[in-house]
Amino acid sequence: MSLTAIEHELCQSRPTQINYSAIESLQFLGHYTRKLPVSMSRMMENAYDWEHLPHVHSSSFAGIELIDKGSWGWRARTALPGIDSGFQLIDLLIDVEKNYWATTVFDGPGTGIQIHTQATEVDDQEIEIDVRFFSQNAIDQENADFACTLLRDQYTILYDEDIELMSGRQTALNRLLSQSDRTPQATEVLVDNADALAKLGKTLIDTPQGQFCVRRWNNQWLVHSATCPHLLGPLQDSSIDERGVIVCPWHGYKFSAVDGENLEGGCQALSDAPDIMEKGGDVFLVFKSE
Repeated sequence: MSLTAIEHELCQSRPTQINYSAIESLQFLGHYTRKLPVSMSRMMENAYDWEHLPHVHSSSFAGIELIDKGSWGWRARTALPGIDSGFQLIDLLIDVEKNYWATTVFDGPGTGIQIHTQATEVDDQEIEIDVRFFSQNAIDQENADFACTLLRDQYTILYDEDIELMSGRQTALNRLLSQSDRTPQATEVLVDNADALAKLGKTLIDTPQGQFCVRRWNNQWLVHSATCPHLLGPLQDSSIDERGVIVCPWHGYKFSAVDGENLEGGCQALSDAPDIMEKGGDVFLVFKSE
C-alpha cells in the first residue's frame, strides 16, 4: 500500500494501547448493548479479524488494505461503499485481558469517532457486549443524537452478520473435532439422484472424510472441499464463475473448484476432493482406499 506522507505520519503517531484515562475527555454519544450466542473465544478472534470486513459487512465496507497488525490489534485503510474516494484510516486496539477493544477513525469521513466495546462472558456459549460511541470533537446535541442513531443501526447490522460468521466457525470447529473420531469406511458415498442434483445446481454432503460441495457445472459433475483452509469458511455458499472459480464468503480467498488451487496466494489449496461418478441415475463420491 502506498500511503501519502500525511497518512504515514498519522499512522506513525498512533498508539498501540488503549488510553483509558483519555475516555473522560471524549463526548459520549450513546451506546448499544446486546447478548450474542457465541463464546468469548470466537468474539475475540472476530475482533482481530480485519480481513472479513468487506466480505461479511459489504454495506459498511467496500474494501480494506492492512497497514499494520500485531497482538495489540490492527490498523488499516478502508473504502466506504457508495462514496467515490471515500476512504477512512482506522485502527482497532485490543485489550485481551479485559475483553475490550476500541476502534478509532483517525482520517477520512467520521474522523474523531471512537467505538469502545466491552465484552462480558455470560456462559461458555453466550456473551454480552456494551458498545459505546464517542466523539473526540464537540458535536451539538442534535447532530450527536443523529450520529448515535446511525451508529446503533450500523452496529445492529454488523453484529447480525458477525453472529453468522462466528456461529458458522464454531460449528465448523465442532465438526472437525467430531470428524477426528469418525473412521472412514465406505469408499463410495451416494450423493443423490442425478436429475434432482442437476435441478439444485449444487448440494452439500457430509462424509467421514469431510464436507464436500457437489456442483453441476459446464454440463459435468464437479466436487470440491466445502471448507476454506483459512478459517473454515463455508465454500458451498459461494457461486461458481465461468472459469470454475469460487470465492470464500468470509475472507474473499479464491480457489479453483476444479483442482482446489488457491489462485491469489495467502492461503493453502483446498483439501483433496474425492472422485465423482454417475451410475444408474445416481451420483456417487468415490474415495481412494488408504
